Amino acid sequence: MTTTLDPQNAGTAGNSTETDGVASLEKVRDLLFGVQMRDTDRKFAKLEVQLTKETSDLREEVRKRLSAIEALLGREVETLNDRLKTEHEERTGGATDLSRQIDETARAFEKKTGQIDDQLARGMRELRQQIHEQHQQLSDDLKRQADEILERLARESQELRTDKTDRASLAALLTEMAMRLTDDFRLPPATGEPRE
Repeated sequence: MTTTLDPQNAGTAGNSTETDGVASLEKVRDLLFGVQMRDTDRKFAKLEVQLTKETSDLREEVRKRLSAIEALLGREVETLNDRLKTEHEERTGGATDLSRQIDETARAFEKKTGQIDDQLARGMRELRQQIHEQHQQLSDDLKRQADEILERLARESQELRTDKTDRASLAALLTEMAMRLTDDFRLPPATGEPRE
């Protein structure tokens, strides 16, 4: 008896045989490794759930820590900004105070210098006045003393003139004395007496 195979039916029969073979192979595998595979799948699923949970927890922990670090850094930056602002204000205030103090010191120095100049000028005027007065007083004293000396000299000169004998009288007196000593001197006769 001759059997003709319909190509369509042949393909379906082939597929059916293959499907049956795969299914039977699956059954064999399931029989041999099924329990172990299911146990491994369960462990993998459990491990995957655990990894997912731990990854999620780790992400949450990292996010919390990053948020805490960002907050801490934000507070530190804000504190540093406040300190910088305060220090800038203090330095600006200090520079303003220093500038004001320098201006006040310069004004006080100029005032003091002006006072010293005035005192020096007044002192010089007073010194010149004193020197002039002392010069005038010394000149007056010298003039008075010179006048007194000249007056005294004149007075003494007058006294000398009055008290001293002049040369001619002295010479006549000495000549007379010499003549008397030598007996050469003769007195003139008195009035009425005859001359010798």
